[in-house]
Amino acid sequence: MTSKQTWRRYAGVAALGASLVLLNSCTATESPSTVDSEAAEAVELEEPSTQDEMLLAMLQGPDLAAISAAIERHGGRVTHTLALISGIGASITRSQLERVVTDVPSISRVIDDLAWEPEPELVIDERCTLRSAIQLRWRGATADWVLYNKGDAPIVVGELEFSGYEALGRLIEVRIDQNENRLEPDATPSTVSWSATPSLPIEPHEHLTLSLTFETPPVDWPSAQNKLDFTAALSDDCKSELVPSYPEPAADSYFAAASGVNVLHRQGITGKGINVAILDSGLWEESKELKQDTNGQPRVIARYDAIQGKEVGEAIADSGHGTHMTSVLARSSAVTRKSQQGSSPEPEPEPEPEPEPEPNPSYRGIAPDVGIVAVKAIGETGQAGFLDLIRGIQWVVANQERFNIRVLNLSFASRPRWPYWQDPVNQALMQAWKAGIFITAAAGNEGPEPMTVGSPGNLPYLLTVGAITDSWTENDRNDDYIPDFSSRGPTPMGHIKPEIVAYGGHIAGIVPPTSALAKQFPEYLLDTGEFVMTGTSQASALVAGLAALVLQVAPDVTNDELKC
Repeated sequence: MTSKQTWRRYAGVAALGASLVLLNSCTATESPSTVDSEAAEAVELEEPSTQDEMLLAMLQGPDLAAISAAIERHGGRVTHTLALISGIGASITRSQLERVVTDVPSISRVIDDLAWEPEPELVIDERCTLRSAIQLRWRGATADWVLYNKGDAPIVVGELEFSGYEALGRLIEVRIDQNENRLEPDATPSTVSWSATPSLPIEPHEHLTLSLTFETPPVDWPSAQNKLDFTAALSDDCKSELVPSYPEPAADSYFAAASGVNVLHRQGITGKGINVAILDSGLWEESKELKQDTNGQPRVIARYDAIQGKEVGEAIADSGHGTHMTSVLARSSAVTRKSQQGSSPEPEPEPEPEPEPEPNPSYRGIAPDVGIVAVKAIGETGQAGFLDLIRGIQWVVANQERFNIRVLNLSFASRPRWPYWQDPVNQALMQAWKAGIFITAAAGNEGPEPMTVGSPGNLPYLLTVGAITDSWTENDRNDDYIPDFSSRGPTPMGHIKPEIVAYGGHIAGIVPPTSALAKQFPEYLLDTGEFVMTGTSQASALVAGLAALVLQVAPDVTNDELKC
């Protein structure tokens, strides 16, 4: 008869022996040293198939050398040494893990399921897979609008409606994919509607282009796009609309001015002398706007690959997410739009006998002169391991003085699995905060329901950031609002989170042209090559930049003073 063994498991924690501290689930309210034994679910594991399953596990205890030796002795492999939280990561089978715990009675905790995946920034709702490009491409009086099928099944666009084009004259024709196929709409002076014939099928993961030709070309296309109302629909419940545009998207990112930092930039407050670590998917250094500061000087001072566990010459950004966060925080190109001050137009001043000197420019990133420490812990698909994240944080703490790291940004979130003090990533971050590193973290994109703040944003010490949008109106605060996606507090432990909100809607930034984001979501690419993203990740990076500006002016403030 096949032998069986009963293990008690708590949200991925396996209790192997009486000496272990057993852990409650993430909704527990007990202190770290107490558990409710009745909350445990008995799980019968058959041998040998289940026992031979390879696990990525973490073992904590005071004697790391003894734990490592036992792992190797019983056929496992040590993958991570995490002295910051008294932990060892290992690739090991269940049967090997049981023998290690028996061998080393000082082991206090075992976590046997360390799969971890951040909340995705860009999610496709499979109930409606129709998407459209956020920017029209103009060719004289013709505007190309691209529709995408992001799903695995064919779709058919059944309805189109175009309006708001009075300034462009009559809509002359609509071509499909620039060929002879044309729509024959019923036209009024200001609105064109079309439905049913001919059908507009879009195959899975393909696109089609609608080319709309008007009588008159636009004077400037961003202003024209702001007035146009384009809608494509599969049904009443599945529509995609053309979004507005900023007046000069090629000349400004707008979120910096909307946040008010353009005023600081003109006073020379640009984050100079402050180094910021960005724990994310890496950094694409082909962009001079990221690699160099406002004076054209190199400013990427260190690169660490936490997945490989070593310092590297380049922390290549496979997904593009980390590069986008760095762009929000530190992009060094100057704003070139006409009203670069970022304020409402004012009457021309009276002529002065001697002209005033030109003010310092404002910049497209929040803190364009910070030093950048790129720490890669998230892979191309957006997946990350707890152990890699902890190793990245451990490296930041160990090298804090070496690289003068003052700020750490965490633009990721995952649904909490433990009370905050038992979360291994949070344990590492508590040590980083104690060491004097100021930490910003995304609240998560699981709103609008309460108690949806993710980890590590649920950690009470660090500054958790939610998102707000300016509705494409930089100078009008009346239409700003917190979008539904932004996670809300409180946490299960009753902490008020997030503590602050910042701009995180339709944020344009840099990604590698070959990145996973650029390939998978071409509808969010601008003709400048920039990529538009929305989420609390962007908001967190923005606030990390604000923290760097404050530290430039007041370098001696403590973490608590800066947070409060």
